[in-house]
Amino acid sequence: MNTIIETMISSYKTETIYDKKNAMKEVLQEIILCGLSRAGFFQRAAFYGGTALRMFYGLDRFSEDLDFSLEEPDDTFDIKKYFPELEKEIAAYGLHADIREKKKSGDSNIKSAFVKGNTVEHLLMFYPDESSDFGINKNELTKIKLEVDTNPPKYAAFERRYRLRPMPYEVNLYDEPSLFAGKIHAVIGRSWSNRIKGRDLYDYVFYIAGNVPVNRMHLKDRLVQSGHLEENDPFELEDLKAMLCSKFDSIDYSQAKEDVIPFLRNPGETDLWSAEFFKQITDSLTER
Repeated sequence: MNTIIETMISSYKTETIYDKKNAMKEVLQEIILCGLSRAGFFQRAAFYGGTALRMFYGLDRFSEDLDFSLEEPDDTFDIKKYFPELEKEIAAYGLHADIREKKKSGDSNIKSAFVKGNTVEHLLMFYPDESSDFGINKNELTKIKLEVDTNPPKYAAFERRYRLRPMPYEVNLYDEPSLFAGKIHAVIGRSWSNRIKGRDLYDYVFYIAGNVPVNRMHLKDRLVQSGHLEENDPFELEDLKAMLCSKFDSIDYSQAKEDVIPFLRNPGETDLWSAEFFKQITDSLTER
């Protein structure tokens, strides 16, 4: 095994195959971020979403995707230009992966790509002392999705942060109030009737528990951009709280729990989830 990968993977407590897969994916995410950084990606883009919250602010749940936003709108942005350096970075650690852009039908401001590799092959690289096939299909693929918003909403704030593994690298990311704005937008904007995302609710509790203020202006621009608000609609903090409380009344919490529990170390964290619980904790929401 590559000694750097060995060092990184040794920090995880892995008792089950599910634990091993998640640990492997998190290390792969770090390698991908490092490769993007070395390719100059963060000169134009910023990291946000659940994985950014986990890596830089301590969110205690696994997050599958890597979400990014350009700092300025650019409908000519080409994600493929970063693939050669990214492929080189992944190969430097003895890993084999296929990187391909995902073409979306119709007009979309989101550029997507997948980094895919054979799960058994990667697990054997990460856990060379294991002698079995891990009890999974030999053709199973590990997939990490990258998404870049090429028409970002305004008023986000950014910060530069550093990581030391697999080697020192720099990341440009949304600051915490701007990340919180993106999460609240997901809570308000998602169609909960057909896409239950308990992960959004879990993250919402994380922000509230940490007394993180929301970047209200950035959130408003997100809501206007997605059609949930008009530009001249009132949107003070109390208006936002009212929108959230209305949304909390419409959620099926049993389904929300089912969505998030596979990503948690302690499923009991969701025991109190209800409309009343979320409406009450929203009283403490503040803005920056």
